[in-house]
Amino acid sequence: MKIKAKLTGDETEIKLLLESPMAGKEEAATKKIEESYITHITAKVGAAVVWEASTGPFLSKDPYFMFKFKGAKAGDKIVVETVDNKGKTEKAEEAIK
Repeated sequence: MKIKAKLTGDETEIKLLLESPMAGKEEAATKKIEESYITHITAKVGAAVVWEASTGPFLSKDPYFMFKFKGAKAGDKIVVETVDNKGKTEKAEEAIK
């Protein structure tokens, strides 16, 4: 997972690149790989959820997201957590610049 967090004025822009094959049942069977895809993504600054998404195998491999929000300041940390279809979680954080 790669995160870039940049503050411009009062708006914070997040660029997020996730690593996942995003392979559903049909694609996994065709490619003879294990079914694996991200089902939920949450981004928090402190205790506040600033962005959230429910996803599925309909996204392309290694999905990229970009979003903006207000209320953060330089030095705050954004924490991104993902959950996949098997319940496995991954977490990463980045300081806002």
